[in-house]
Amino acid sequence: MRITAIRETTASLTSSMRNAFIDFSKMTLSVVCVVTDAVRDGKPVVGFGFNSNGRYAQGGVLRERLIPRLLEADPDDLLDATGANLDPARVHARMMTNEKPGGHGERAFAVGALDAAVWDLVAKIEEKPLHRVFAERFNGGRFDDTVAVYPGGGYYDPEKGIDGLKAEMQGYRDAGYTLMKMKIGGAPLDDDLRRIEAALEVTGGGENLAVDANAALDLDTATAYAGAMAGYDLAWFEEPVDPLDFEAHAELAKACTMPIATAENVFSLIDARNLIRYGGLRRDRDWLQFDPSLCYGPSVYVAIVKMAEELGWAPRRHGPHGGQQLGLALASGLQLGGTETYPLVFQPFGGFGDEVAIENGRVRVPDAPGLGVETKAELYNNVLKPLAEG
Repeated sequence: MRITAIRETTASLTSSMRNAFIDFSKMTLSVVCVVTDAVRDGKPVVGFGFNSNGRYAQGGVLRERLIPRLLEADPDDLLDATGANLDPARVHARMMTNEKPGGHGERAFAVGALDAAVWDLVAKIEEKPLHRVFAERFNGGRFDDTVAVYPGGGYYDPEKGIDGLKAEMQGYRDAGYTLMKMKIGGAPLDDDLRRIEAALEVTGGGENLAVDANAALDLDTATAYAGAMAGYDLAWFEEPVDPLDFEAHAELAKACTMPIATAENVFSLIDARNLIRYGGLRRDRDWLQFDPSLCYGPSVYVAIVKMAEELGWAPRRHGPHGGQQLGLALASGLQLGGTETYPLVFQPFGGFGDEVAIENGRVRVPDAPGLGVETKAELYNNVLKPLAEG
């Protein structure tokens, strides 16, 4: 089995909405496909991968470094012991050839997109859904048939206002979600409290609403928010401060009674270890939300979950960020605490397959081969299929 071509493109995620830190008026992401000479149903097996929102495309890194390294490698050096499938660890190591330690930013996202495509390929060649491959390789064959999910939403939008926020939350509830998330930190505290109270009119108890400041607050402001929100009993306070300010996380955790969620902007195994060592997070209530397509791909994401387990963190305290099918596959196969989804925004990349239904806040994991991106018609027909066909 051989890789015959690797293609990449930049796709737009343009939107008028914003969170507390950035707007999405010029947002992009990288999409990749890896083509092989393996054949299923008369067609070459192709793997697809792409980044999450919020970090822009990395076409230069892909074109100038990563893709050439894989195409120049001895094909046998990328295969597993059977010679019939790719070895994700070998592919990952080849991509990182001649890369210095540290600097875990744009490179991590580019590697992550390709790593996701490789895992999609591996599962397709085995003719299995990706969650089962993760389960068999990393979790003793155990997986969850259904996964708890919540919609990432509640963005600041000049066209929406509080009435629009309530309508959005009602739409999620009508669609079958029980837990929802909204943005805070991009308006004065009193305004955000009014927005939270409006959302709670729809979601019911605070356990059904999480809030996300997108790391826009300093420690004093985050502490003020935590105190003001304490009576709401919210599901969690996400990204209250800068993701790499471990001391601020530790100080906030001392004062904040509600759960804290963080890590979507932590991109390496060593940074993840340091967050867990020094961030003061509490294993009994807080959430780890690493993004599998941004932290060098699912290969490193799995390593992070295993490392955290060694440090006393149960897999159920992880909930992948990103809102894509990759998070769903990992949450099922590693039996994590759930995953995010984007049913309304970041289309056509956000959300799950077209036929996936939300029931009581959970989804049944589909059995489509690989990652299952072909089950999203708009994504496959408009973006992935044209890329695969060159």
